[in-house]
Amino acid sequence: MISFTEFSLENGLRVLVHEDPSVQIAVLNVLYDVGSRDEASHKTGFAHLFEHLMFGGSKNIPNYDEALQLVGGENNAFTSTDITNYYLSVPAANIETGFWLESDRMLGLSFDPQVLEVQRKVDIEEFKQRYLNQPYGDVWLKLRPLAYQTHPYQWATIGKEISHIENATLDDVSQFFYTHYVPNNAIVVVAGHVTVAQVKHLAQKWFGPIPKGRDRTRTLPQEPKQTQKRVQHVHARVPANALYKTWHMGGRFDSDYYATDLLSDVLSRGQSSRLYQQLVQEKEIFTSISSFVTGTIDPGMFVVSGRVKQGIALAQAEEEVDRVLQELIHSPVEATELEKVKNQAEASLAFGEVDVLNRAMNLAFAALSGDAHLVNEEGARIRQVTAEQLQTVARQILREENASVLYYHANG
Repeated sequence: MISFTEFSLENGLRVLVHEDPSVQIAVLNVLYDVGSRDEASHKTGFAHLFEHLMFGGSKNIPNYDEALQLVGGENNAFTSTDITNYYLSVPAANIETGFWLESDRMLGLSFDPQVLEVQRKVDIEEFKQRYLNQPYGDVWLKLRPLAYQTHPYQWATIGKEISHIENATLDDVSQFFYTHYVPNNAIVVVAGHVTVAQVKHLAQKWFGPIPKGRDRTRTLPQEPKQTQKRVQHVHARVPANALYKTWHMGGRFDSDYYATDLLSDVLSRGQSSRLYQQLVQEKEIFTSISSFVTGTIDPGMFVVSGRVKQGIALAQAEEEVDRVLQELIHSPVEATELEKVKNQAEASLAFGEVDVLNRAMNLAFAALSGDAHLVNEEGARIRQVTAEQLQTVARQILREENASVLYYHANG
C-alpha cells in the first residue's frame, strides 16, 4: 500500500507526496504528459530529443548534472509513446536542490544553439546505433507502421526518420517546449524522508511562480478497426529468422487490460509457459519466444515474437504459434495455471514497491489516469480476473483479421 497526499498549485501543477521516514533519501519524479504520440507526423522524435535537451542546461543553471552531484544526487529520464519522465534522488536533507533544478528547467531551457547541436548529434547517433546498426534494431520502425495506419503510435519514440531531428530548428524546439513542458501538463511526486508540509512549502516556493501554459485538448486521430491481416517481409543480415506478430488491444486504463496482460503471461512467462513448453522445448520450432503487451494509454498491441530455429520456415512457425493461441480461444485456462500467473504478477507488483523511486514513478503514472488510487488497486484487479475473462479477451483480440505479421528473414 502506497500512502499519499495530493494537492494542486494555482498554475495547474499536480503534486503528490509519499512519506516514508524509514529511508534516508528523498526522490523527486516529474512526469510530463507528452510522448511521441503528441508529435506531428512530419516532425517526429521531438519528445525523445527533449529527454536529452532537458539535461543541457537551463537559463540559470548551465550544468544540471554538476549541481545535483555536488549534493550527492543521481538522476535519469525516459521517454515513451505517452509520457516523458524525469527523476532524481538525493539525501533527504538536500531535497530542495531537486526542487530548484527541476523548477528551473520547467521555467525555461537555455535554447543554446550549441546545446541543440550537441544533443542532436547524440540523438542521431542513438538512432543509428540502436535502430539501424544492430540486428533486428529496425523491427519497431517497421512493425509500428504496419499495425497502425492512422494513430501516431505508427512511429517509434526515436522518430520516423533521422531527417526529422536533423532538420529541427530552434523555433521548432521552443514551440514544442512551451506547449508541453508547462506546470499544468506535469505531475510531480516527492517521496521518501519528507513531510507533506515541507513539500507544500517547497512546491509553492519553486514551482508556484512558473506561469501556467495554454490549456490544450488532445485530439489524436483514432486507429480504425483492422479488418484484414497485414503481412510484411524483411530481409537482412541477422543471425536467424524471426517472427513478429501483433494484434490490436485496449489501452492501459481499459477494464480488460489486466486480463489481457495475464493472457500474455499464460503464453510466455517463465519456462513452464505454453509457448516455451510447446514451441521451444517440445517441438523445437523456436530458440526463444515471448509475448507481451505494450501497455500504452491509447489502444495498444499484444505481441508475440521469437527467433526461429534453423531449417524451420517462418510460415510454419506462425502456424505453430496460431495453434497454441487457438487452444486459449477454445478452452478456458485451468485454475492452477491462472493462479500461477496471478501470483507472479502480484509478486512483481510487491517487488516494485520495495524501492521508493519505483513507488514515486508508479504513483505518478497512476495519477495520469485521473485517479492516483489506481496505484493501490492493481493487485485487486489482477486477483479479480477469471478464466472466462481470459478466454473472452483471447477471442476478441487474437483474430487473424486483427493481426499484423512481420517475417524477418535472415540473409547470409
